[in-house]
Amino acid sequence: MLGEVAGLPYLYLTTTGRRTGLLREIEIWFVVHDGSFYIFAEGFHRAQWVKNIVRNPHVRVRVGDQSLEARAEALDKEQDAMEWHTVQDLARAKYGWGDGLPVRITPT
Repeated sequence: MLGEVAGLPYLYLTTTGRRTGLLREIEIWFVVHDGSFYIFAEGFHRAQWVKNIVRNPHVRVRVGDQSLEARAEALDKEQDAMEWHTVQDLARAKYGWGDGLPVRITPT
């Protein structure tokens, strides 16, 4: 399924609000690599949706006409350096931008 949607421009990510418990949806650019989606937080760990993921990594992804449950995790620049640079390069090739904190979203 990921290969089928890799060329689409964005996905919708639903997180659970860490304070309210309400569902929060954002539209965001993404790339696909090695069986996961990757999105980028321009504000790094200051982004509200990243804070939500840290609190509750269970998310929902909607892309094209597909929806799925997934687990999200921010990459660590040192421990995940190779993966970080790989997905950053993929985003730069797709969008001309790949800065920010990469977040891996793995379907469950």
